[in-house]
Amino acid sequence: MEPFRYHVFVCDQKKPEGVPSCSAHGSGEVLRALEREIAGQGMMDEVQVTACGSLGLCEHGPNMVVYPDGVWYCGVKPGDVAEIVRSHFREGVVVERLARTNPSELRAEMLSNRRKREAAQRARDAAGIPPDELMQAMRGFQESRVWLTAVELDVFTAVGSGATAAEVAVKLGADARAMELLLDALVALRALEKEDGVYRNTPVTARYLVRGSPDDARLGLMHTVGMWKRWSTLTDCVRAGTSVSLAEIEARGPEWTEAFIAAMDMGARERAPLVVRAVGVEGVRRMLDVGGGSAAYAIAFARADSSLEAEVLDLAPVCAIAQRHIEKAGLAGRVRTRAGDLRADDFGTGYDLILVSSICHMLGAEENLDLVRRCRRALVPGGRLVIQDFILEPDRTAPRMAALFSLNMLVGTKQGRSYSVDEYAGWLERAGFRDVRRVALPGPTGLMIGVRG
Repeated sequence: MEPFRYHVFVCDQKKPEGVPSCSAHGSGEVLRALEREIAGQGMMDEVQVTACGSLGLCEHGPNMVVYPDGVWYCGVKPGDVAEIVRSHFREGVVVERLARTNPSELRAEMLSNRRKREAAQRARDAAGIPPDELMQAMRGFQESRVWLTAVELDVFTAVGSGATAAEVAVKLGADARAMELLLDALVALRALEKEDGVYRNTPVTARYLVRGSPDDARLGLMHTVGMWKRWSTLTDCVRAGTSVSLAEIEARGPEWTEAFIAAMDMGARERAPLVVRAVGVEGVRRMLDVGGGSAAYAIAFARADSSLEAEVLDLAPVCAIAQRHIEKAGLAGRVRTRAGDLRADDFGTGYDLILVSSICHMLGAEENLDLVRRCRRALVPGGRLVIQDFILEPDRTAPRMAALFSLNMLVGTKQGRSYSVDEYAGWLERAGFRDVRRVALPGPTGLMIGVRG
């Protein structure tokens, strides 16, 4: 069976530094070049590209194998890709200078590398050396901290179209020697490029991390900078059973609020279309978005039906931010804000749909039951409550992101955590909802839906 004319496997296996590997030789750049070139030559429907593990020729990478021809290419550079796509994929002519054509030689080299790898693993096991994966997980914070410091200092904006370490240091009021160390580390992480002492942004950092760029995400990422500080208290939080550095949103200041809502908006803009499609707008004339943040979900629902009116309930400082988004969307006539406290307020009556997105994980179990009951009172008979959040399986160990997010709530809230499908169903049923169901969505969150009887 050949669903595509060609299926290309490119090794992208990552190994410890100093060990030969395709990723160390630039397989990531080769993969990206392949995708661009195949699209550019109009062959997306004919060629499938798959990143894979080791092909056994580690010293000669980046390596790729092209099926159904069974052609092995070694030492492929991004500059070779256009020739391979044009000559091999379009014209059917193998690029001989890059091809390995001796099967016996290929087999011998792959078997030799396999034996070396197995011998090295036996030696590590005998010496009691922890696996590389374990050590990398333990040290993962180092790379994260480099990125976060660069975002916090606004390094990528200072680098601009090109600057030396001394120039960046002057712009940011930092030490020149320390800045050079940071910039060199960013080059090692492929966040920057360096040539003749001049640092430049990559296409990715220029697009997302330079202040004022069309897709500037720095403000939202500043929320992650703040998360770092709270996560550093995790050991003490586990001992205490709750956050040891808790500050309610009103006490965190406008900068924190702006960063938090910007971070939430990034996720909401991506997920809002999924939620609208899953929930639908049939029969929905009035909607309430409880703790609606930037109003991204309310805006998405309003856009889906020109007769739908939505209201966003949140704290006053957040409502001011939401109002900016609503006005930018041109929906000030149909999407409104209401300052309030989702923990205590009566929500009113007459709503066909209430959305509670990314709220329940901030609250304790009894607080969530109370919230669900107040939502029921605000719905018309047959109205729906839709909860979007991280939803754990019954044993609470999966999905992985939901389990980790419980710890994020431990370090940042009084009682919050991720909750299981059974816990959500229990609250909805105790509050008087019927037809309770879980709806899976692509990505880390899902929906729990109940209908008011």
